Amino acid sequence: MKPRLFTPGPTPVPEETLLELARPVMYHRAPESKAILAEVGEDLKYVFQTAQPVYTLTCSGTGGMEAAVASTLAAGEKAILCTAGRWGERWRGILKAFGVNVVAVEVPYGKAVTPEQLSNALAAHPDAKAVFATLSETSTGVGHDIEAFGKLVAKTDALLVVDGISGLAAMECRVDAWGIDVCVTGSQKALMLPPGLAFVSVSAKAWKKIDAMPPRGFYLDLRRYRTAWVEGPDTPFTPANTLIRAQRASLKRLRAEGLENLWARHARIAAACRAGVKAMGLQVFAERPNNALTVIAVPSGVDGTATLKRLEKNYGYKLADGQDKLKGKIWRLSHMGYTDAFDVIGALSALELVLLESGYKLEPGAGVAAFQRVYAGK
Repeated sequence: MKPRLFTPGPTPVPEETLLELARPVMYHRAPESKAILAEVGEDLKYVFQTAQPVYTLTCSGTGGMEAAVASTLAAGEKAILCTAGRWGERWRGILKAFGVNVVAVEVPYGKAVTPEQLSNALAAHPDAKAVFATLSETSTGVGHDIEAFGKLVAKTDALLVVDGISGLAAMECRVDAWGIDVCVTGSQKALMLPPGLAFVSVSAKAWKKIDAMPPRGFYLDLRRYRTAWVEGPDTPFTPANTLIRAQRASLKRLRAEGLENLWARHARIAAACRAGVKAMGLQVFAERPNNALTVIAVPSGVDGTATLKRLEKNYGYKLADGQDKLKGKIWRLSHMGYTDAFDVIGALSALELVLLESGYKLEPGAGVAAFQRVYAGK
């Protein structure tokens, strides 16, 4: 059975990028390696929509998140946390590990934190040093209004720190224009690379706060990455230079498509996918869905986990189950990165088949037809 990957990370990788990973390993301090790193850095500035350097860390996205916390906040300082799912809770875990006083603005799974809720929290806690938020909450499919968050936080001395790991390059995000002070993403989502790299941008406002703090880490101290970039460009520690070289290929593909076109493509596929899901008699789980993935509520009487296993065994489609308390209750269908409309049509078709086989009542082809109508603008 041909494997077809539709999890929200890792995601499929373009063939030309995979071929880069098959090339011989080069010395990571060679001039050619530094030139590739510089080229990747310039392309990342385009993806982030920032004039600031974007630093490459050899770690997962969570490592980038930890670098953001360790570099910006001292123990005992207060931070407002906007959390709507498991990845907001990841921020909470890191903040607590570094002794930060967390004020949580929390909503039930499937809902999004609103700008009004954040505004109220900022008014109630004027001493907050930072606001932490998630662009794309892949545990629920929710997307947050980071642009509105940025306008609110910009009026204060607090920093806006955003987990853009699964959202960047799949949905609109303009780091500088939206006032995002620290933005983190990872290689294995819409950037079309295997896991292993995190990328972090830092604003002038954030550097002022960082430089006023004593070091809170070593490997994840962002000041070390700034120094290495200025002196190189380079990294302060041994980088995953084979991944960096491959990332260059995926970024070239992204730049050739154009960021605005990329956002539009993701939005078009996401709207069509949601229409297909509804036409099958299923519900979209997220109240404010994002364009990186579609999260489907498992219908009553259907074993969600068993259905995904049959979907993979019988048809080769690998969707993601829910996590923690949502396990067996939702299906997560990614359409970010190297995934096109016909890939998603295939996933909906396979889901229809496996549901029909399990006795679920639906009109065969209803989801596929609805996807096509919306995608065609009909």
